[in-house]
Amino acid sequence: MGWVVMSERELNRVEVLVQVDDGRLSVDNAANMLGLTRRQIFRLLKRYRQDGASAIRHKSRGRAPNNQIHAAKRDYTLSVIKEQYPDFGPTLAAEMLAEHHGFKVSRETVRKWMQEDGIWLSRKQRRTFHQPRLRRECYGELIQIDGSDHRWFEDRGDPCT
Repeated sequence: MGWVVMSERELNRVEVLVQVDDGRLSVDNAANMLGLTRRQIFRLLKRYRQDGASAIRHKSRGRAPNNQIHAAKRDYTLSVIKEQYPDFGPTLAAEMLAEHHGFKVSRETVRKWMQEDGIWLSRKQRRTFHQPRLRRECYGELIQIDGSDHRWFEDRGDPCT
């Protein structure tokens, strides 16, 4: 039969179903343990008895999603962005693709593609780092300079900046 890849949750379901099938656990207790209804337990038990433990695993595993955008469309979109909109952000690029080229691709998808291709950097990656100030010799020692034109000493002394 071969190896079957299952998650922890699916393995737990198989263990509980084996106990129900052997008569060591009631359907009600199994439903409470798995957080399912009695009807769902009977449905899983029927599948387990017909096809074994591999029937419990999710059927969509290993399949491509139905809403997946083809790689050719992705590559063409990125080439258009590189040629015509190299300095645009993802939002404006997605709007231009929809308006001028007829590609209805969400802003988030365009942003993800642009980041993967190195066209766009996220705000966190774009930020500039400030040089830290030099530390003083003594704790609490700090030089402060004020450059405001204000009569700090009122009329008692010369104005200082």
